[in-house]
Amino acid sequence: MINRDDVKAAIGAGIITEAQAASMVSLSDSRRGARENLQPGDEPFELFKGFNEIFIVIGLLILAMGWAGVAGFSYATDITNPQQAGLSFGLVGAGVLWLLSEYFIRRRRMVAPAIALSILFALNAAFALTLYFAEPFMVAQEDYGSLPFPFILGTITLFIYWLRFRVPFAMAMIAVGVFIVTILIAANNSGTPTSPSDLFLLSAGGPFAWITLLVGVGVFAVAMAFDMSDPHRVTRRAANGFWLHVVAAPALVNTIALSLLDQDTAAANIILLAVLAVFAIVAIVIDRRSFLIAAIGYIVALAATVFEGDGAAATVLILGIILLFLGAFWERIRARLLAVMPGFVPLHRLPPSV
Repeated sequence: MINRDDVKAAIGAGIITEAQAASMVSLSDSRRGARENLQPGDEPFELFKGFNEIFIVIGLLILAMGWAGVAGFSYATDITNPQQAGLSFGLVGAGVLWLLSEYFIRRRRMVAPAIALSILFALNAAFALTLYFAEPFMVAQEDYGSLPFPFILGTITLFIYWLRFRVPFAMAMIAVGVFIVTILIAANNSGTPTSPSDLFLLSAGGPFAWITLLVGVGVFAVAMAFDMSDPHRVTRRAANGFWLHVVAAPALVNTIALSLLDQDTAAANIILLAVLAVFAIVAIVIDRRSFLIAAIGYIVALAATVFEGDGAAATVLILGIILLFLGAFWERIRARLLAVMPGFVPLHRLPPSV
């Protein structure tokens, strides 16, 4: 364990500079403050550190609303070149958000403002680039051929933002951006989805459900890469993995569950229960509860679809008991599962059981 005396000695020996030492101590304090009160095996999760962060987020939202009003009014009155006006206001907004991010994220290391700023930056980029590059008359006629390019640029811009500020929540928005881009490209080639269910039903026309499934698998793979690079979950890499799992789990579970529910047969329902059980096992093994939460909603939906009256109520009651049991004995169950895992599973790169 390296203490502050060791850091001072490293400065005196010329191994690190004072600026590097200050950054190291700040990072150590931030990590310890977020995790020192967690029980063994608990997942670190933090949305804000105090009410001052909520106060700042409210200020950011009010500022964004005022800026959107000013920019919208100026855009509406600039009839000579509205696209250029939209891009200009977008660039100014991006610059202001970048400077605010430098202060609140890199200097103050605030959590809630970091999430708010990343959302505002993504929205600003999406609106500005769409106004400049998209063709409104084409969109009005359900021709979305001009939309993929601005969304690709917006996703790349958000990735650059993430490279600078490393906000874990921004990684989830990047994943959503990739999903939107792929769906738009597919819509231009195969026609637009007729209903939201087309995005998840493998039996529906078009490639949309398969795209959702493949994007979900890809996001899950990236999330696991982050997780396995930080098995003890003490850095922001694990936080990146958490938010990516939040995106991947619904994409995977929605597609498989809705496709099986749509068949409305006893065999499909049995397969669905088996699939949900596999998702639960995966969630426990990788120690991520987001997958389990995604599966829970479909167990409830299955109960309401297959059973009626007391059957549905009894199923939900049993589900509640199971959840409480898992919450109370998660680590014991996980230890038993890890003990029977085959040798090819890289247990050394997963969170250790206690």
